[in-house]
This record gives sequence, structure tokens and C-alpha cells, in this order.
Amino acid sequence: MKRKHAEGIVYSTNPDFVFDREDEADEITLPVYQQQLRVRIESKGRKGKTVTVVEGFSGTANDLELLARDLKMRCGTGGSAKDRLIVLQGDFREKALSFLLEKGYKAKKAGG
Repeated sequence: MKRKHAEGIVYSTNPDFVFDREDEADEITLPVYQQQLRVRIESKGRKGKTVTVVEGFSGTANDLELLARDLKMRCGTGGSAKDRLIVLQGDFREKALSFLLEKGYKAKKAGG
């Protein structure tokens, strides 16, 4: 199992050392109506393939994964969720935006 945010600690000789994950423990998911999400399409740096990016989610990694799963099911496509971004394969900006608005999120289009 890989540790995210290990901050360079590889080994400690201190027998009482406990790795503290303050960043995820303190993070809570904001209510749906307080989330400010941006939906944009992107193809730069992706070998010409278009992806839809949903950014601005504030919450735990588990809640981000759940939202990504629902979006992928709604759009019928693959994708991923990490680093507070949801990436959907293909141009699904309109579908994703309407889904997020139905769920109660404050979402808007970003970019051109």
C-alpha cells in the first residue's frame, strides 16, 4: 500500500513514532449547496484526446470517488478522481453540468 503525503518519512528509529495524517483527518466534505464546481474540457497534453474536468471539490477523497463514480455512470464513460479533480474521458461538459446542478451543486462552465 502506497502512502500518499508521506512527506519524505521513510524510516524512524523512534519506537513511539506515529505517522500523523493531519491533512485528511481534518478535512470534511462541504454540503452540496456550498460546493463551487467548475466543469471544463481539455485536450492539451493528452495526445489530442478530449477529457472533461470537474474541479473545485472540497471534501474527503472517499466523497470525491463517490461523486466521480456517479458522474461516470451518468455519462457512460471511464475516468478517474484524484487531487480534487474528476476527469471523465470524452466531451461530457453539458451532461456533467446538468447532473451536478440536479444534485444541488453550484456548478458552472469554465474555459472556452
